[in-house]
Amino acid sequence: MNQSIVIVNNLSKKYDDIYAVNNISFYVNKGEIFGLLGPNGAGKTTTVEILEGLITPDSGEATIDGIDAVKNTKKIKSIIGIQLQQNAFFENLSLYEIIDIYSKLYSSNNDPNTILEKVNLESKKNANYNELSGGQKQRLAIAIALVNDPLIIFLDEPTTGLDPKARRNLWELITNLKDNGKTIILTTHYMEEAEELCDRVAIIENGEIIALNSPQKLITQLISSGFKAEKKINEATLDDVFLNLTGKNLN
Repeated sequence: MNQSIVIVNNLSKKYDDIYAVNNISFYVNKGEIFGLLGPNGAGKTTTVEILEGLITPDSGEATIDGIDAVKNTKKIKSIIGIQLQQNAFFENLSLYEIIDIYSKLYSSNNDPNTILEKVNLESKKNANYNELSGGQKQRLAIAIALVNDPLIIFLDEPTTGLDPKARRNLWELITNLKDNGKTIILTTHYMEEAEELCDRVAIIENGEIIALNSPQKLITQLISSGFKAEKKINEATLDDVFLNLTGKNLN
């Protein structure tokens, strides 16, 4: 807990008679990738939106870097970066111009070229948004999240809809962000993605955390309980076949 940068205690949010979040507690350590997993409607988005200062909980506490995420939402928004699953940018502006606009909104001195380089889009700086591939658009969304040099980055299903090549490239980008000291909270529906990227994951169902540990420890616990997979696990997957045939470098 000494390294915890996010602390959530007994957090609850209710809509009518239904708990979206039901008395959950967890922490996120500085410099880790923390995954929130669960089916649609489990409470992942509500939890994240409370931490982002977008909605107010009914009860409980949430702090980021010691700042109250419920009472001081303006300060919270200045120290976090958010990549949304769907974005709307000016399609006729170049990537450089888009980053420059967001930098001015955040009163940031970060050079747009430097931001684009971090997400491997420097060669596209003069391209318009509508000229980008799906993977490049997701990289741009992450670039926007980096404009204010945030302490925490929230990634909302960042690889949804991407082909295997673009997905693996985005995994590499996320890992590089962690290696450069960023703390990341990731929501995803891809279990192999969570297993590959996350240091720890919280599995949420019906607004409650039903498991929280590292992916490998959760898998070990399941095997220890006597679980046997119905299907033999191959040493390679169809994803691997595709990548081996087509390569995984950015086009």
